[in-house]
Amino acid sequence: MKTIKEITIALQQAIGEEPWIKDLQNDERKGVQKALQQFYTKQAKQQEKQQAHTKRVNFDKGYGTRVAGVDEAGRGPLAGPVVTAAVILPVDCEALMGINDSKQLSRVQRKQYATIIKEHALSYAIHFQPVNIIDQLNIYEATKRSMARSVGLLHEIPDFVLVDAMTLPITYDQESIVKGDEKSLSIAAASILAKTARDAYMDDLAVKYPEYGFEQHAGYGTKQHLAAIAKHGVLDEHRKSFEPIKSMTEGGWLT
Repeated sequence: MKTIKEITIALQQAIGEEPWIKDLQNDERKGVQKALQQFYTKQAKQQEKQQAHTKRVNFDKGYGTRVAGVDEAGRGPLAGPVVTAAVILPVDCEALMGINDSKQLSRVQRKQYATIIKEHALSYAIHFQPVNIIDQLNIYEATKRSMARSVGLLHEIPDFVLVDAMTLPITYDQESIVKGDEKSLSIAAASILAKTARDAYMDDLAVKYPEYGFEQHAGYGTKQHLAAIAKHGVLDEHRKSFEPIKSMTEGGWLT
């Protein structure tokens, strides 16, 4: 008879429910039953991940075989660029399983998936829309133009373009998808590339301006960030058209 430790290791390495695993249900040892429950929980999560992946793949398939997903990161912060990305993924690529809306993933998971996406994508492009353009146009128009630019930078011609909740000034057939990063695999992939690219940019900014804490708040209007602005002033990387910076600068409070 195998020991509980041996059985636990075997269950951790098992890919599917083999006949010997079903036989473990008759093993009365508590340690075996605990390991068996952990195995079934893991299998259920894997099945859920597979179903979610298939649903996203099928969503994109409904628009063609070379679908470009487009998304953005950083529309809300008080500092830094808005970053957009466009991605064309291969159909039914199992390596991309688990890709989800970037907001649902940890920073480490996003970085891991970003590497996988770049390795397997048929084409991808990332565009940084700088602060001066955001202030000149407004954040909505600046984001829209950046998204269109990211599509234009793709090396492959898409059959269709799926955009997360926005309509772009492009000649390709397109559709605006509300909560697209939850429904479309290509949009979810684009959201990850945009988010990781912007995080890296803000990390570099944090090294350049350590007193602002950009590595912690990524430019959002947190209490810490507003206190740093009040103490150290407004940087070129701050969006002068955004409140409360607009009122603070126009009122002469900050220069």
